[in-house]
Amino acid sequence: MRQARIVAGVVLILLLASGCTAIKRKAYEGFNRDAWQQPNRVVETLAIQPGQAIVDLGAGGGYFTFRLADAVGAGGTVYAADVDSALLDFLKKEAEKREYANVKTMMGEAADPKLPDGGADLIFLCNVYHHLEDRAAYFRNLKKYLRPGGRVAIVEFQSGMHSTAAETIRQELIQAGYYRQNQYDFLKKQNFQIFMPNP
Repeated sequence: MRQARIVAGVVLILLLASGCTAIKRKAYEGFNRDAWQQPNRVVETLAIQPGQAIVDLGAGGGYFTFRLADAVGAGGTVYAADVDSALLDFLKKEAEKREYANVKTMMGEAADPKLPDGGADLIFLCNVYHHLEDRAAYFRNLKKYLRPGGRVAIVEFQSGMHSTAAETIRQELIQAGYYRQNQYDFLKKQNFQIFMPNP
């Protein structure tokens, strides 16, 4: 049984490395994700207003993208930003199929998401933080994409291979010129923090 799990894990890693978009989407979504991720409560906690511009940074397969798009309504915009062109192609087609005219895909780079300058009320990252390199520099650069009063929300696994401790995130964001506005503890597997640039 253990050997079968190891083989399945290796196959999954190889498929992810090969660029199979459908497998990547499923891997990012995880098993029984709605139960532990509590996506509706996360979005509700963000207190998004209709008409706002939101960035789903590292949108992946769009797990949060369409929930965020519902929150901003037809008068708002969600920028689904990623560095994976295949996932962005999937998201663009999915948005067209589901008639979400308020979802726009954005191809970024590892060091810069290449968003519209000063265009976001909220930049949202879920399970993305650990992928970023030179994070203090990354988030210093990210400030130019925020509107006045704009926020950065980070949801990140607390433990395991793909995780970052809440205190590490806080310290790195302070170094980048932010302060922590809020921290929430209702997610059992993840830390959830909201930051704003220093005045």
